Amino acid sequence: MEQQQVNGGGSWTSFVKSIASFNGDLASLTAPPFILSSTSLTEFSSYWCEHPSVFVAPAKEPDAAKRALLVLKWFLTTLKQQYASRSEQYGNEKKPLNPFLGELFLGKWEDDAGTTELISEQVSHHPPATAYAIVNMSAGVRLEGYNAQKASFSKTINIKQIGHAVLTVPSPSSKEPDTYLITLPSLHIEGLIFGSPFIELDGSSYITSSTGFTAKIDYSGKGWLSGKKNSLTATLYPTGKEKDVLFNVTGQWTKTFDIHSGPAKHNSKDTLITSWDPAQSPTSELCVAPIDKQHPLESRRAWSRVAAAIAKGDLDAVGLEKSKIENAQRERRVQEKSEGRMWQRRYFSVPDTPDRVLTHLGPIVGLAEHGDADKTGGLWRFDLQKTEKEHSRPLLSEDEASKLAKELLGQ
Repeated sequence: MEQQQVNGGGSWTSFVKSIASFNGDLASLTAPPFILSSTSLTEFSSYWCEHPSVFVAPAKEPDAAKRALLVLKWFLTTLKQQYASRSEQYGNEKKPLNPFLGELFLGKWEDDAGTTELISEQVSHHPPATAYAIVNMSAGVRLEGYNAQKASFSKTINIKQIGHAVLTVPSPSSKEPDTYLITLPSLHIEGLIFGSPFIELDGSSYITSSTGFTAKIDYSGKGWLSGKKNSLTATLYPTGKEKDVLFNVTGQWTKTFDIHSGPAKHNSKDTLITSWDPAQSPTSELCVAPIDKQHPLESRRAWSRVAAAIAKGDLDAVGLEKSKIENAQRERRVQEKSEGRMWQRRYFSVPDTPDRVLTHLGPIVGLAEHGDADKTGGLWRFDLQKTEKEHSRPLLSEDEASKLAKELLGQ
C-alpha cells in the first residue's frame, strides 16, 4: 500500500510511530483522516446475521446436541464478516467512526428465512459501548448483546473485546427457550509496518448453553515456520466434560472449515458432517431506509457529510464535519448535566435485578454476574417495551428532523 500523505507532512510511518509512543487506551487516540473508514461501529452489529437462514437454523433441530452444533456453525460463519469483510472492501483494515451517544443503526433482511430485524444503538460513550438486537419473529430466534473494545500497543495493536451476546432459540421439547451465552474473541492487527493492516483473532472464545453443552473455539494465525492465516479449531462437548468431544471443527474462518463428529484425532471422510466455504455462501442484503427517510440519529444520515468528505479525500472537510458532531455532543452532555438528567436510550435498558443468563451460565465461561458492566456503562439488555413505544411514534417531518440534527449533531 502506498503511504498516503496527511496534513502537516504526516505519513503512514509517522502514524504507526505515534501509536507505538502513545501511553494509554488507543481508543482515545484520534486517528488521522486518511486511515478512517466511512462506516460507524454501530453498523458492525449487522455482521452477526448476514446469513439469516444459518442464524435461524437451530430452531428447526429437535436434538439438543445438534442444535448446539448449529449454533456453533452459525457463530463461525459470522467471523469472516465481522473481522475480514472490511479488508476485502477497502484493501486493508481502516479505523471505523466512533459512534456518538444515542446513535442508531436500523435495518432488516428479507430472504428465505423471512424477515430478520436489526437494532443497534450506542448506549454509552464514556466508556463507549454498542448494544444490539437481531430478531426473527417467525422463527422465534433472538440475539442480543453489547460490546466495547480496549486497545493497547505492544509490537502491534492488541484489542480486547468487552461484553458478550445471548442467543435465544425456541426449544421443541420445553416451554422455556434455550439460551446460549457467547463470549467474544480477542484480536490484534497484523501488517501495520507494511501499511496494509488486517485483523487476526487470538486466544479462545466460548458458547455455553442452558441445555448443557459448551463449545470452545481456539484461534491462531500464521507463524514464522508453520500455520495458516485465520486458523481455528473448535470442540463441542457436554458442559464440564471437555474431553468428551461430540463434534470438532477445523479450518480457516476466512476460507473453509470442516465439521466432524467425535474428536479431531478420528477425523476422516466418514466423520465429516459438513463444510462451510464463504466463497460459496453469498450474504443476504441488508435493507436500510434511504438516508432522507432515516432518523437524524441513524448512522448513515448522521455521518453522511463525513462519509462524503472521506470519499472525496477532502481531509479538511472530514475534520470539520467530525468536529461539528463531536462538539454538539459535548454541549449536549454539559446541558444534560446542568439540568440533572441523562440521555434516554431508545431500545435498551440496564435491568434492576440480577441477570439470569449470566448468573447460571456466566461461571462456566468466566463471566461475572455483572458482565463487565463497569467497563460498558451497564449490563445492557434489549427492552421490548421501549421498542414497541419507539415503533409507535410517528415519523419526524423534514423540518423536525433538521431541527433535531442541528440541536444534537451541529448540522
